[in-house]
Amino acid sequence: MDDTRQGAILVPELNDSDIATMLAALAGGSQRVERVQLSDRIVWIKRYRGSGLRLAARLQGLAARITGRTILRPSPILKPEAAIDREVRQIAAFNRAGFLTPTIFYRSRTALVLSHLGTPISKQMGPLRAADSDAHDALLVRCAHELGLLHSAGLCHGRPHPRDFILDEGRFGFLDFEEEPAAVMPLAVAQARDVWLLFLQIASRCLKPETPQRAYTAWKNAAPSEAEAALRQVMPLFTGFLPLARFLLRLRRGHDLVRFIAATDFLASATGAQPRTH
Repeated sequence: MDDTRQGAILVPELNDSDIATMLAALAGGSQRVERVQLSDRIVWIKRYRGSGLRLAARLQGLAARITGRTILRPSPILKPEAAIDREVRQIAAFNRAGFLTPTIFYRSRTALVLSHLGTPISKQMGPLRAADSDAHDALLVRCAHELGLLHSAGLCHGRPHPRDFILDEGRFGFLDFEEEPAAVMPLAVAQARDVWLLFLQIASRCLKPETPQRAYTAWKNAAPSEAEAALRQVMPLFTGFLPLARFLLRLRRGHDLVRFIAATDFLASATGAQPRTH
């Protein structure tokens, strides 16, 4: 593969017709993420036009400066070409560590074309919700275990979510490498942040009451002890907002509040930050 900082990367096995289809989609499309069917495969175009969350990221940075808490720092806000550099670098790091990642078929200054890895775990969970609660929750536990393996390899994801995890014929893969929290905070703190973000999904989406503990144990058994220690240290920051979150939930029920309370309440108990209250 050519130097990823050059204008484009082309994988030789793409035929002329596929390359023409892909370039036409690049030129004519406008979606942030676009699915393109080639002759024998699916590829995904990911376009970079600057951060859509720029204001939110700046507010998050302000909160980090006011509180002095590094875990609140956002990943650096980058221009499109630098953001692509970051994603390419993260894909390479995950791949070197042995994790399944997309292949980069093409790169320009404002877009990447990536291979299709499989159906995201979030979509696999949908049909299982009513049909097989054990299999549904087993996927959440697997997500936590694989995140622990990732942390043990000295990496962090940045915004782990079942929609960005792939399980295809037993192989687990990762998608969406736009975040790099370890660039602005210690690695262990970034990994602790990963855990809290993943449990926003696990604690609120699980069907069985024992699943969060099973998932936490799976992560803990695979992850480095430094990450668990960092999680224990940062949880009081989040638990401090629980009374306010519960009060707001009485006024208006929102999914974000439910996820925040479920994840923070469970992790506070699991790490010993505070006893569970209801």
